Amino acid sequence: MRRFTRLYITLDQTNRTNEKLEALRNYFAEAPPEDASWAIYFLTGNRVPRAVNSPLLRRWIADAAELPDWLVEECYHTVGDLAETIALLLPNDPEPMDMPLHELVNNELLPLRKLPENDRREAVLRLWQSMARDQRFVWNKLITGSFRVGVSKTLVVKALSQIHDVEAAVMAHRLMGTWEPTATAFLGLAEPGSAAENPSRPYPFFLANPLPPEVMEQELPEAFQAEWKWDGIRCQLIRRQGQVILWSRGEDLLTDRFPEIRDAAATLPDGTVIDGEILAWEVDRPAPFQDLQKRITRKILSPKILAETPVAFMAYDLMEFSGEDLREQPLRKRRHLLEQAMTVLSNETVIHLSPLVTCATWTDLAAHREASRQNRTEGLMLKRIESPYRSGRVRGDWWTWKVDPYTMDAVLTYAQPGSGRRAGLYTDYTFGVWRGDELITVAKAYSGLTDKEIAEVDSWVRKNTTDKFGPVRMVKPELVFELAFEGIQPNTRNKSGLAVRFPRIQRWRKDKPASQADTLETLSELLQLHQK
Repeated sequence: MRRFTRLYITLDQTNRTNEKLEALRNYFAEAPPEDASWAIYFLTGNRVPRAVNSPLLRRWIADAAELPDWLVEECYHTVGDLAETIALLLPNDPEPMDMPLHELVNNELLPLRKLPENDRREAVLRLWQSMARDQRFVWNKLITGSFRVGVSKTLVVKALSQIHDVEAAVMAHRLMGTWEPTATAFLGLAEPGSAAENPSRPYPFFLANPLPPEVMEQELPEAFQAEWKWDGIRCQLIRRQGQVILWSRGEDLLTDRFPEIRDAAATLPDGTVIDGEILAWEVDRPAPFQDLQKRITRKILSPKILAETPVAFMAYDLMEFSGEDLREQPLRKRRHLLEQAMTVLSNETVIHLSPLVTCATWTDLAAHREASRQNRTEGLMLKRIESPYRSGRVRGDWWTWKVDPYTMDAVLTYAQPGSGRRAGLYTDYTFGVWRGDELITVAKAYSGLTDKEIAEVDSWVRKNTTDKFGPVRMVKPELVFELAFEGIQPNTRNKSGLAVRFPRIQRWRKDKPASQADTLETLSELLQLHQK
């Protein structure tokens, strides 16, 4: 636990990539395999189920520190992070504990959530008293299921590839899918040979970058394959050893969530891996993304739900065929083989070949892009026809050319403090639009302002608060912001009757008074157009 805590603190306290990389290399080179495997598990975004909820932790720290509940709450709102608040409030700071990370996880963390409440309390208090302050902080992150640190999976892959002298693309492949935090799994990362030992293992995804203007100025459209940018769940469809497996880009196993895709893929040749998108579907075109969410959020997929929310898989790249890794082959060849693979499907109403958008000029492509929303797509994808299938977000070969987002001018109505480095600043905002003389909440946004603007809004909020609800402040309805969002959908749980997708602040409209902000009627009209 000492070594892992030291790694976490180092990663948390620096923004320098080289320093983070060095800390990761040092840790993985020195840590026992059984500890290193759990470190990989947590650093790559995996979490164990939450062992203790926040209200219990608040009560326990109030008792342990002999503080009133209201003071614990005030401290929490000042610090902005419950795990850190608890670590700071505990009265003593003993020597660091020596328990290895794997023992702490296996013997303390994993059994914790199954204990009766009194036994859980005693276990947590015992460990708090035996840990140094930094260790308590990390432990609290683990038991609340909120473990995050400023390091990407790509950086973890890079560190492991360097210490094991394994190509980064191979290492990325070995870490894909379900990671088993065992010493055997960690030692297996260094073994020579193919990265495809596990038949269910997906490949790392190739990610695109936004299209910069200079590409259209310097290159011809013939250099690229143009396709629609679909609005669904990016996914790999794997057909190996008689099985069909669906992995999302976030490495969630989706096979059982979409049984019709699994069944339709059963006739694909063995040793086939297709990159594509799961879409909500209606007859011959995509349905709105919110229809797909109905499937995602259901624990049990009844025949009624399957019938009401049909889906399709849109195939647009081929990564493996007849067991051969095709990622180093050019896109034009992969596309040709994908078309061949699709001919054997017995159910083409579920699995579709992504159509190409063929245009001779950038002007023609731009016109297709502007028509994207009519096709319920987000814009265009431009993929260099001679490009291999790369790993991660590599510039130059794949570009996204999305349509401009929807926008609205909304009034700031509530603000509350952020967390982490934004703790103590009012950075989380609620916005409303007019319905008659009343402001109706339509969105919350947390990003889009510069640090200077955040400081300015924070100062204004403190001076213009009209009411308080815990950490939330109601403010005078005076500031107007232009919000960008990707879509709009009905939502009966909201007073407005709608919800916007991915709202973020585009700019502060200092030129516009609150009376000129948008109305709910305008957004309702946009909703009607969006549903067509």
